[in-house]
Amino acid sequence: MNKHFRYIVFYTVFFCALSTSYAQLKIGYIQSERIRTEYEDFTDAESQLQMEYQKVQAEYEQMVLQLDSLSKDYEVKRLMALDKGESIKQQIMQMERSIQNFQAEKVGPQGELMKKSAQMEYEILGKVREAVRKVAIDKGFDYIIDAQMGLLYVKPQYDMTDDVLHELRNLKTEK
Repeated sequence: MNKHFRYIVFYTVFFCALSTSYAQLKIGYIQSERIRTEYEDFTDAESQLQMEYQKVQAEYEQMVLQLDSLSKDYEVKRLMALDKGESIKQQIMQMERSIQNFQAEKVGPQGELMKKSAQMEYEILGKVREAVRKVAIDKGFDYIIDAQMGLLYVKPQYDMTDDVLHELRNLKTEK
């Protein structure tokens, strides 16, 4: 009985190995950098964030100009010995704190622009994942990987980037 058991195990393993060697995985890839530059939602989000950054930059520059003006007033009054400029000195310190707070609130690691950027990217990447999933299912791929992650060689016929971009555009028109 032990001998028969070995044959059964041997043939089972042999046929499993043989069947898996005939079953090929279908693997495709995408070029995420191309999707980032060609998908309209990415470019629109980048434009929107750039405009908001420019607004914040203009507001920041205005605050710096006010600080510079206060500093000049302080120096003039101090040199002319009209008064010790204590009130202006207080305004300068308050303006410096305001500028630091403004920077932290707007462009710091937890600032409004960073949060908005992260939220927009999260929403767009959700759409990209959905499009990749749909392309993979529709075309029978077992895996679709990102070429930016260090592939050394891939056949161009397995590039699914155009299909994903097409699917993303279809998702946009469906909604």
